[in-house]
Amino acid sequence: MDLRALFRRFDFVLLAVTLGLTAYGVIMVYYATSEDPLPSEGYFAVRQLIYAGVGLAAALALTVIDYERFRRWQWALYGFTVGSIALVFLLAEVTRGSRRWIPLGVIDFQPSELAIVLLCLSLAAFLVDRLDRRDSWRLTLVAVGYVMLPALLVFAQPDLGTATVLVALGIGLLFFFGVGWRKLVALAAAAVAAVVVVLQVLPAMGLQIVQQYQLDRLTVFWNRGDDAGSVASAAYNVTQSMIAVGSGGLTGRGDLATQTQLAFLPEHHTDFIFAVVGERWGFVGAIGMIVLYGLFLWRALRIATLSRDMYGSVMAGGIATVILYQVLVNMGMALGIMPVTGIPLPFVSYGGAALITNLMLVGLLQSIHVRGSEAVSLRARVALE
Repeated sequence: MDLRALFRRFDFVLLAVTLGLTAYGVIMVYYATSEDPLPSEGYFAVRQLIYAGVGLAAALALTVIDYERFRRWQWALYGFTVGSIALVFLLAEVTRGSRRWIPLGVIDFQPSELAIVLLCLSLAAFLVDRLDRRDSWRLTLVAVGYVMLPALLVFAQPDLGTATVLVALGIGLLFFFGVGWRKLVALAAAAVAAVVVVLQVLPAMGLQIVQQYQLDRLTVFWNRGDDAGSVASAAYNVTQSMIAVGSGGLTGRGDLATQTQLAFLPEHHTDFIFAVVGERWGFVGAIGMIVLYGLFLWRALRIATLSRDMYGSVMAGGIATVILYQVLVNMGMALGIMPVTGIPLPFVSYGGAALITNLMLVGLLQSIHVRGSEAVSLRARVALE
């Protein structure tokens, strides 16, 4: 397919929504950091624009490539995923208590973010190649192990947020692959039991797998305590975020957004950027952004139904699941109704690795849409003949 024909088969609604969310992010990063001491004005916003450019170039490259080619390389992709995450423990320096980045000279590489894309490609291929065994418990359990190996390695960095994103991706792929609801319910029950063992049983036995600061973040949304006003408190970020969102009212406070401008709200351009949206642009601005996410999910699910094959359908469904999960957790975190896990708001939170990864997922969606549209047109021509 030549580039002109490929361009005509783009999902332009998805493209417009993606660009809208990315622009939303750049603008909010600028406003969130406008009063911060920075090397230059708009420092983080400019960097976010650069990351967006790189991500859009990667998305275009993935659109041009027929996604079916990745199916042949599923084990190489999975091996690279696991191997690169494992290398973090050997090559990465400890930054803010965790090892996540491998230095490559000019840039730093974060394998856990790229793992979202590679796991989507490889696990979907693994499942579709075994379509005749879809009802097998053994296949389901092997797929769970397939996901848990990189997820546990990421968790050990420690990076709880990205580890849960990988798990959400795995669940989404299994669901759109067609695993029965009884299996999914059983897996959910097993996951709840595992959480209870890790958080309650093992600590009672003297074995602390989850760090205390992680435990405080997980439990803070239902037990904020009396020290929520202390900067050292695990509840401080959530409390300040809720104040920012609540003070925004219907249309926001604009340049009078003091929670952000006076730096009461920590991590205001990353984890808690939704609180910046709520304070500055209010309910109207927040709803506008939520509508864009709704349109994104609609197009992703539509692409899943239009795909020319099962491989594309499963991947598109998995991508929709990942975006939805991150949006719900991040917004819930800012509103104080979800645990604080450090999951960024897709396309909006500052961060090169996350933004480029999400734009690469959009590239995969476009690749699926382009080939699906071509297949539909071909079938229509054959039917007319």
